[in-house]
Amino acid sequence: MQELAELIRSVPDFPRAGVMFRDVSPLLASAGGFARCIDALAEPWQGQGVQAVGGIEARGFIFGAALALRLQAGFVPLRKPGKLPPPVASVGYQLEYGSDRLEVQRDALKPGERVLLLDDVLATGGTLAAAAALVGQVGAELVGAGVVIELAVLGGRSRWPVELPLHSLLRY
Repeated sequence: MQELAELIRSVPDFPRAGVMFRDVSPLLASAGGFARCIDALAEPWQGQGVQAVGGIEARGFIFGAALALRLQAGFVPLRKPGKLPPPVASVGYQLEYGSDRLEVQRDALKPGERVLLLDDVLATGGTLAAAAALVGQVGAELVGAGVVIELAVLGGRSRWPVELPLHSLLRY
């Protein structure tokens, strides 16, 4: 994982003073690094019967779509409000700086379908918890989640259901 960590750029005081932003752009720009990242994200889920990967807007789309291809699963985008045609299911959640909503098309996931969630960063856990609730709302079966980066100091893992696996590649 050190090799992947070296491809993450730390940007101090972005988007505001006191925040250390972890930029995945250099990782995405490295063909070899991106491929190794997707391999590492896929490894715990091989043979687990994942049928769909739910990628969380926006960078979760990039990693999630590549992971879905590697796992031979479908890809389903979980989007911000107003981006998907109806009918949609929707869940609201709190962020460290406000509130937001996630939506999924109601027919994108089938009842009982085995879904893996994927995002780039786990911070306070609100977005991932909302995504988990959204999968449950449409009747699919949540099998776990993966993230590229976990900002452990922010405690987001505590909002994740302990009975479900949550794999992070890099922890800060």
